Amino acid sequence: MKEMSSTKKKVFDAAISIFNSKGYNGSSVREIAQKAEVNIALISYYFGGKKGLLEQLLTNYFEQYITILGKTFEKKDSLSSKEVICETAKNVLKFESDNHQLARLVHREITLDTMLIREIMSTYLTKEKYYLQTILERGIQKKEFRKLPVMTTIMQFKGMLTMPYLNPQYMVEVLHVNPVEPYFVTKYYKEISRWVEDSLSIESSERPTLSVINYSGLNSVNTLNPLNASTLAGGS
Repeated sequence: MKEMSSTKKKVFDAAISIFNSKGYNGSSVREIAQKAEVNIALISYYFGGKKGLLEQLLTNYFEQYITILGKTFEKKDSLSSKEVICETAKNVLKFESDNHQLARLVHREITLDTMLIREIMSTYLTKEKYYLQTILERGIQKKEFRKLPVMTTIMQFKGMLTMPYLNPQYMVEVLHVNPVEPYFVTKYYKEISRWVEDSLSIESSERPTLSVINYSGLNSVNTLNPLNASTLAGGS
């Protein structure tokens, strides 16, 4: 997040916490001010009210997110497409983990059909699509990647990156892994890299499908090659 005054940061942190627990519509400026321990008038001064506060939270998130994608995208001429897509995953996972509460709020809000979200999509997410689509199409053209539907692949890739931070409660209570912990980011990145290798790379068509053991310890083999849940849980 960009440098800001300590007061402004306290308001940001309080708003993220309350928006996550009560939702935007269920939250009030007074609650945010109380949690941040600031005068309620400061929220209007800095943000122009609750709507402006949410807008700045989303904008700050996506400014950082698109910058991360763009910096990795710039390496497309010096790295292979596989290396670019893997580095993208690694950098995004770290960003999401470092900003997990804000990420959860953003991923929830982005599902709504509002004027603000439409602006976010036209400003930031179309650029995201361009970056990912270009990387995948270059990989296909250079015969690094198989000829898979690009839009479907983008959906799968984005789903893997966002799911842990959109559903942290499910991750902890059901899958028994904490997406905030550094070990999760490290191991999950390895599994996404394996997905790139096994599902996208042309060479993978000659390799056997990986076996997957579920969290409960029951032996189960999934021939669709999902992410290895036991590895994320800390197993071998």
